[in-house]
Formats: sequence, structure tokens, C-alpha cells
Amino acid sequence: MKKDIIVIGGYGHVGGQICKLLAARYPGHVFAAGRSLERAEQFCASTGGKVRPLQLNLGDPFPAERLERVKLVVMCLDQENPSFVITCLNSGTHYVDVSANGAFLTQLEALNTTESGLTGSAVISVGLAPGLTNLLAREAKLAMDQTQRIEISIMLGLGDSHGQAAIEWTVDNLSATYDITQKGSRIPVNSFTGGRKTDFGGRLGQRKAFRFPFSDQQTLPGSLDVSSVATRLCFDSRFSTAALAFMQKLGLMPLLRGRKMRKLAVKSFGKLRFGSDMFAVKVDAYGQKDGAPVLSEWSLQGSEEARITAMTAAAVALAVYESAKLPSGVFHLEQLFGVKLGQDNLTLTTNHTAGPFMEQTLPDISGWSRLSKM
Repeated sequence: MKKDIIVIGGYGHVGGQICKLLAARYPGHVFAAGRSLERAEQFCASTGGKVRPLQLNLGDPFPAERLERVKLVVMCLDQENPSFVITCLNSGTHYVDVSANGAFLTQLEALNTTESGLTGSAVISVGLAPGLTNLLAREAKLAMDQTQRIEISIMLGLGDSHGQAAIEWTVDNLSATYDITQKGSRIPVNSFTGGRKTDFGGRLGQRKAFRFPFSDQQTLPGSLDVSSVATRLCFDSRFSTAALAFMQKLGLMPLLRGRKMRKLAVKSFGKLRFGSDMFAVKVDAYGQKDGAPVLSEWSLQGSEEARITAMTAAAVALAVYESAKLPSGVFHLEQLFGVKLGQDNLTLTTNHTAGPFMEQTLPDISGWSRLSKM
């Protein structure tokens, strides 16, 4: 009987928090998996045995019989090949993906049409961005009759603690060229260009954010049927944000692709501890309501981005694990779930028939929304 949960990358910065949250409800059935058995054992010892260690290398062949007792896999590592996901879904094992590689998530989307016999359910785009940004974008669209474009802005605190993989991903994408959907067409853009001011509200006020290759802007045009979507990034330090934009303007960002400069940048980001641990997300959706042009705004704020990512992933994982009527196939988070914002929390809701599970509340998040005529 399938009862176990495997968290791959489960002893990492985010994965470890997911393991602890899931083990609080299902002790002994959660496995922290990764290439290093020693690191897995060290982490699991710190949980008092509630989480169990497992050595697993995604680069090795993975026989389906190893999933006989596994009801759910939570993936916290980047992948390039969907073969492991196919193995899970063909064996009836559910799958939740916390990674943010847009190209890979697009491959997973395609499994709905290229693969037959999928009996498990996969929920992808789970975390802060993609993840909560997707849910806010969905709510912003639902507030209108028609939606022309969605602008997403994310602020991260430089005083926050981030895992090594997250730091490396950020540095690698400072010099990225990627595609966005604008008026139904795919166009190439560069990171830290196209600055746009947005109002995060409260004491944060207006901030200028710049283009960054978060995968939500690559998948939302399809999942929400919106012709233009763009996501931008800024930091709580206005100086740091402006400095990176100035480096891009001078043509210096490609220097980060060199091995020595990349290593120095990753080390520097890892040591940065000025600023706060606060994060904020703002979605501005432009469209029409009752024949008039309107702006639908949704915003949330909190602290410790990795903790919120873990809480979101754990809430989704519990929903998938405990639901008896999940549809089979691959779904982005916003295709199965909705969200409600409270004064000091966020509640994850289902928008499908998912058995007994209905809601999971994430504390320490404040949010607001409004619909106004333009």
C-alpha cells in the first residue's frame, strides 16, 4: 500500500523544511533523499527520526518497483529529462515540483498529450515564484471579464538566508536572455532591462523592478489564456537593484558567465546580510469589467522567502497526499488551487473536487487586493 513520501533534495535549504512540515503529520513515512547518504543521515538525525534518510541519484536508472510504497514525490532539484516524472505518474505515484526551470516545466506540460496511461497526478509551479505568483495572477484575472495583460513584480530581501542552489540560479540568470509572451507573440528580452515601477503598498511603497526569467511568465499565458505576461524582480535595497540595472546597461552582465566572475558573484551574494528578510509580490492585471477598463491588483508580503516556499510546497503536498479524487496528469498550481488573503495569513483552497481536503492556511503573510477603474 502506498504511504511513503520522498522529498528529493530533502536535506537542502528548502527541502529540509518541507520534510519537517510533512513529518509533523506523517512521522516515519517521509524520506529525505539525495546523492549524499551521509548528509541525509545527518539531517534526519536532527529530526529525531521523524524523517528517514534515502540515497537517490536522479542520474541513475530508477526502476518503477522502487515506487511500490511511495504515494508522493516532492522534487526540490532541477531536472532536464522528464523520464523520472513519467516513471512516477505511470506507477500511480503523485508528484509535486518545487523547481523553477521554465523549459523543463514546459516539457512536463506536454506529457498530457505525449504520454498515455498516466495514473498519478503532478502539480508543478509550486513555491513563491512560480507558485503564489500564479495563484495571485489567477485571482486577478477572475476579478475581470477580460484580461489583456498581467504584470508581476517580486521584491526579495538581501538580508534573507538563501540556499546555495537559489543563489547560483539567481547569479546565472542575471545575464540571461529569455522569451516572454507579449500580445500573443514570443519575443526575446534580457534580464534587468525594461524597468517598471509598481506599488507594493504599505511602507514599501513604489519600487522599480526589472525583467527576470521566473518561469511563471512562461507558463501563465497558456494556463490562464492571457496574451501578455511579464515578471520583474527588485531587492529591498534600491541601490543594489539600480546597480545591477546599470551594469546591464553598460553591457557588463555577460562577464558573470566566466567561471571566476561567477564564483565571486555567488560568494558575494551568499555573504550579503544587509537589508531585511522581507519579500513582497504584486500582481497588476489590466482588462475590462462591465465594459470599462480596470486594474485588478493583488499583493502579499511576508518574511523568509525559503520558509514560505517550503510552507506552500508542504500545503500542496498534503493536499495531493490526502485527496482521493485528484485528476490524473500534469497541472500548474493555479489549475487545481485557488487562494484567499487574510490580514495575517494566506489560505490555499481547491478549485476542483479533491475529496476531503479543502483548505490549508499559511501564517505570517499579509495581503490585499482591489479593483479600480482606469
